[in-house]
This record gives sequence, structure tokens and C-alpha cells, in this order.
Amino acid sequence: MSSFNKVILMGNLTRDPEMRVTPGGMSICRFSLAVNRSWKDKDGQDKEEVSYIDVDSFGKQAEVISKYMTKGRSILIEGRLKQDRWEDKNTKEKRTKIVVVLDTFTFLSSGRDAASRGDSAGEGAPSGGGYDDSAPPARPAAPRAAAGSPPAAPRPPPPGDNIDEDVPF
Repeated sequence: MSSFNKVILMGNLTRDPEMRVTPGGMSICRFSLAVNRSWKDKDGQDKEEVSYIDVDSFGKQAEVISKYMTKGRSILIEGRLKQDRWEDKNTKEKRTKIVVVLDTFTFLSSGRDAASRGDSAGEGAPSGGGYDDSAPPARPAAPRAAAGSPPAAPRPPPPGDNIDEDVPF
């Protein structure tokens, strides 16, 4: 039987990323995400649960995350689960821990994040490849009317651009 191991998470870093470089020159960055879940219980009371997830990234992605991410910043990640196993040095007990090994990521930003750092939502910071890389290019904005003049009529879509046929409902 085949299996499938894919994780998609969006959350905030709980601390600054920790960067290491192996003797062979491989960059490794470990960071932790806080992922929130909110719901209402049977009595209508708001409830919230927070999970803390450790993430390992390697190579160029590790370097980019270490350079641009700090505690509190938002990120969307895709990866796979990996179980680390070791023996405790003091008690000799066998220990395990599940971590996410990063495949791709996208920097996210809220207004609070951007305002506190003086930047805009992810501009200027490269992403490790993700959903933003597959987005179509944005159409140019319509020119603004001069102050005091009547608003310009909306421009019709370009020929052959029938948006109604693209809507699935």
C-alpha cells in the first residue's frame, strides 16, 4: 500500500530562526511555528487551541528564512513529516519527536507586521517558491482621474477576454 506525507501550515514564528552550517557547508535553519485553531463549543463559547510545530529547512531556503524571518512573522509552509529518534543521555530512555521538513514556503505579512518593520506585505523579500510563483501577472491599474474631474468610465475587458466563461458556476 502506498502512503502520502504532505503538510501545509500557516502560522507565526515563536522565536527567531536558528541557523547552523554543517562542516560540509550545508545550511540548516530550524524554527518553530505557532498554529492556532478557533472554534465554538456546544455552549457557544469561543475556544482556541495553539499547536507549536518545529520546522527544519535546508540549503538556500534555510539561508533566506534565517535572513528575512523573525519572531512573530507569518509564513505559509509546505513540507513533510519526519520522526526524529534518539536516546536521552541522562535517563537512557528512547525519545521521539515529529518535525516538519520544509519543501516550499511563502512569506506572509499582516498590517501589524509590515507597519512594525517599515515594509510592505512581503515586497523585496524572496520566497522559497510557493503559491505566489504560480500567480498570473497583475493587470495594470486604470489611470486615476485628476482632482475635480468626473470619474472615468471603466475600461472594457480586452478583446477575447470573456471572464463569464471562466466562472465555474
